Amino acid sequence: MQDIEKFCELGRAVIETEAQAISALASRIDHKFAKACEYLLACEGRIIVMGMGKSGHIGKKIAATFASTGSPAFFVHPGEAKHGDFGMITNKDVILALSNSGETEEILCILPFIKRLDIPFISITGKPNSTLAQSANINLDISVEKEACPLGLAPTASTTTTLVMGDALAISLLQKRGFTAEDFALSHPGGTLGRRLLLKVNEIMHTGDAIPKVDFNALLKTALMEITQKKLGMTTVIDSVGQLTGIFTDGDVRRAFDNNADVHLTTIQQIMTKNPKVIRPSILAAEALHIMEAHKITALIVTNEENNPIGVIHLHDLLRAGVM
Repeated sequence: MQDIEKFCELGRAVIETEAQAISALASRIDHKFAKACEYLLACEGRIIVMGMGKSGHIGKKIAATFASTGSPAFFVHPGEAKHGDFGMITNKDVILALSNSGETEEILCILPFIKRLDIPFISITGKPNSTLAQSANINLDISVEKEACPLGLAPTASTTTTLVMGDALAISLLQKRGFTAEDFALSHPGGTLGRRLLLKVNEIMHTGDAIPKVDFNALLKTALMEITQKKLGMTTVIDSVGQLTGIFTDGDVRRAFDNNADVHLTTIQQIMTKNPKVIRPSILAAEALHIMEAHKITALIVTNEENNPIGVIHLHDLLRAGVM
């Protein structure tokens, strides 16, 4: 029990130390931060993020955040930049260099080449008077009073503040650009958000012969056979010119038998549900899901402008597509 309490105490101390470090950043969001945002917003190329060691790991995440929120960016390892990767940087880019000490040798070695490109150079350091900070067009201060590590050696609070400063830059740019949820989805086509915001009904609906369909004069037994064969738990009901007049579902089947309907005599138009919920093919699949949930139904008929059924989308289709 003592070990459990001690571990919890130590964990809370780390969180408190890092929370205090993050809180101190708020006062440093000033004209320098705004100028850095202006440089990044005006970038015609890519935001090149650099950092060594733990700063490099944080830099990769910051570059990924920029890239996924509308600001094209990638990470360049400063050590590799000395051996050819500097060729990845152009005179249309902006450099964002991370170094808590501000004296990272691998970055300082390529400073003359950065200066030669004459591109904006932004540093994020914990030492405003360091070589790197003094060489940059803008330096953003992420200094911390102490690291969460009791030895004061392992980068902890300092890497957290660096990451938070990177997030502050990226999200400020996102909002300034008017970046939308759909824009975000385009950067994440394989994710759940991408599927919810990009996938349309016509991409996953059942079409052609897979559409359950019976004439409104058909007998109940014909409708039952169509529902069974097409396995969607329903069938569309059309008139003599192919326009939608109703829907007949599993629920309607149960109600029909409760009312002693004769499968050999009852026509489908006598017991179908009129004016069913429909959707257009260009509507987002997520909207189809919303309609199904709102009306407690499991399938929607997709119609064209002439009210002809051209598809059916089922709840299971949305589940398989990862929309829900």
